[in-house]
Amino acid sequence: MLQVSEVLVVVPAFNEVKSIGQVVNQVVTFGFQTLVVDDGSIDQTADVARQYGAHVVSLPLNSGVGGALRCGFRYAVENGFAAVIQCDADGQHLPNHLIDLVDAANSTHAHMMIGSRFGSENTTHNPTLLRRFAMSVLSKVAQRATKNKITDSTSGFRLIRQPLLGELASQLPAYYLGDTFEAVVVAGRAGYHIEEIGVAMAPRLHGTSSSGNFRSIVLIGKVLTTVLLGIHFRLRRLK
Repeated sequence: MLQVSEVLVVVPAFNEVKSIGQVVNQVVTFGFQTLVVDDGSIDQTADVARQYGAHVVSLPLNSGVGGALRCGFRYAVENGFAAVIQCDADGQHLPNHLIDLVDAANSTHAHMMIGSRFGSENTTHNPTLLRRFAMSVLSKVAQRATKNKITDSTSGFRLIRQPLLGELASQLPAYYLGDTFEAVVVAGRAGYHIEEIGVAMAPRLHGTSSSGNFRSIVLIGKVLTTVLLGIHFRLRRLK
């Protein structure tokens, strides 16, 4: 059974000085150790994160969310954590759901527990019709790979526990959706147990998304092609 003390909350952050303090403060309040991976920020993101009680690893260059997460996962493995929870730095992931992810992972024994933005009536997540269609297609592919109902395969709010954590710490790709959709499919195909629970989402505290709708659809098409052709990264099968 996972204990809160065994779970590290990993927050990749790039120029999030306006929101990172509030995010870290809320996570720490719920009793979780927090690691902020400063992904080449040119503002004071790292300094503010430390002030609010986070451990901080600063990368010299911007490597993207996947690269920052892989760094965070390696930190967790090297420091003996049994699981991580990915959490965004923009304040959209509500900290009260951290415990929900741990409880759900304990009750189902899942290796990955996804927080689905489409499973709660209280979410503010409202993608465009085209983007919702694309996400639906991805989720259907994820469902076939995991043999479980997956409604939000691109959610970046998820718990990952050992031994899957160790595999992703060495293999997680840095490119767009490799850390979310592709990781779900690859882990499912390797025999890991993946489930999801509904979570609410809040509006961003500051700023806007770095990926517009058109660019997102193009990138979704690329990663979907990668998965359907089977040229994605590989994990060792679960024994």
